[in-house]
Amino acid sequence: MAEDSRFCSHHGIDWQELRNAIDEADELGTARGGSTIAQQTAKNLFLWPGRSFVRKGLELPLALWLDLVLPKRRLLEIYLNIAEWGPNGVFGAEAAARAAFGKSAGNLSTHEAALLAAILPNPQRRSARLPTAGVRRLAGIYQARAARGANLADCVRGPGAR
Repeated sequence: MAEDSRFCSHHGIDWQELRNAIDEADELGTARGGSTIAQQTAKNLFLWPGRSFVRKGLELPLALWLDLVLPKRRLLEIYLNIAEWGPNGVFGAEAAARAAFGKSAGNLSTHEAALLAAILPNPQRRSARLPTAGVRRLAGIYQARAARGANLADCVRGPGAR
């Protein structure tokens, strides 16, 4: 919900979100992220960090391919386990849960999971263990969306879910 609100309805690239990011960059002179979970997974698995048009150009076909060959559940699982969740080498949801809350990811409350989601755009500066007011506000939004988002749960439920 936090990183890719239309995860279940696109095939690796959210063209609408990509257009919005490009339009905003033209208007404001600064770029913001418009990457899907598939794009971020492609970047984290196969490419390099940082922003460049070359990397983005390579990322797009890889994201389409990942979405084609992997069920949504597996794609999300890979993403959650390779994403950076904090400074000093915290990678993966399990490590993030243990670092932030001292417990397994499977034992997180929805509020704790939402706090972790809220730090994902910038885990070097944001903390789930010591959240700022902004992180707490985002977590509340994500928690409310998740409570209403049964379709997301249906999308990733089961080994063959697409």
